[in-house]
Amino acid sequence: MPKIYVLDTSVLLFDHNALSNFQENDVVIPITVLEELDNFKIGNDTKNFEAREVIRYLDKLSENRNPTEWIARGKGVGRLKIFNSNNVDKAIDAELIYGGDKLDHKILNAAIVLAQSSKRSKVVLVTKDINLRIKAKALGLEAEDYRTGKVADLNAVSEGSHTLSNLDARIIQDIYAKTSIKENNILLGNKVANGYYILNNCTQSALVRYDQQSDSIIKVEKNYVYGIKPKNAEQAFAIDAMLNDDIRLVALQGVAGTGKTILALAAALEQMNKYEQIILSRPIVPLSNKEIGFLPGDADDKIAPYMMPLWDNLKFIKSQHKDTSKKGAVIEQLKESGKLEVHCTHLYPGPPLSKGGQTTPAAPPPGGGFIFSWF
Repeated sequence: MPKIYVLDTSVLLFDHNALSNFQENDVVIPITVLEELDNFKIGNDTKNFEAREVIRYLDKLSENRNPTEWIARGKGVGRLKIFNSNNVDKAIDAELIYGGDKLDHKILNAAIVLAQSSKRSKVVLVTKDINLRIKAKALGLEAEDYRTGKVADLNAVSEGSHTLSNLDARIIQDIYAKTSIKENNILLGNKVANGYYILNNCTQSALVRYDQQSDSIIKVEKNYVYGIKPKNAEQAFAIDAMLNDDIRLVALQGVAGTGKTILALAAALEQMNKYEQIILSRPIVPLSNKEIGFLPGDADDKIAPYMMPLWDNLKFIKSQHKDTSKKGAVIEQLKESGKLEVHCTHLYPGPPLSKGGQTTPAAPPPGGGFIFSWF
């Protein structure tokens, strides 16, 4: 039997496609949620975009129809309607029980009225607000988190690297001697394509990458890349991945100061002969949700303060080479020729992926172009 899902504002601000994700079940939006969406429609944050998209969807769906009546969301899926009633029994009136003129309590009351009037379908409140879910359950309502987009099992997500301990010393010695050996169940069934591993025993350790095509373990070196040397295993793995032509997308994630940006820049410069242009991009977070237009100067002047971390990293890389060295001079030449550009994602529309993202291949290496990304 299809259910009736009552959506809270938090769900729609999280994912404007939520209205399409309930298959054959019916979806109800309390009128209070529409009022809240109206308050969020202006601005540049993601939630403002989500609010506008939901409003556009509802406007298109309800064209020439009464949105307070059931409207089919599409072929083979459930229906949708706007619910505009808070005529709830005082014994379970959320506004009386919890007090205060809060919009959340009006949403609770709408769900309660629906649950009381619906004889055939189970009514479920869906919200990202943990406290609201607890309040709903306290009133006897069924409540759930919005689970679309969530990873069901975090343990199933591959980490950046894996550590295998207490290995036979001969395996590690073999890796150092040959730099590449057959896997032969060394990874104990924990094989991930292009996965990185720290293999160790009581006396030795080795950094390796698993190559799925050849079913081999390949030693990862801690080599300098454009004057920058990795300081730990994770940085060595990142450099190895970014210099590997067969790995077309590299995403680096870590807290501030872990070297994500500088490693990506160094790897891009190391391979500049393979590519037509290097584009460095950085998002701008406007102050107080305001456009950067209020800042003085032209577009370059406005974004300059936000781009300083990128320029600082470039200066540091350049400082690793003598002023007379070829590599130090190349950075300036790339900037002057326009082959090294810095843009903010706020103003610069991304190029198509067929032409690369952070880098654009001139004569693509084996495996094609790649994108450096950091968070």
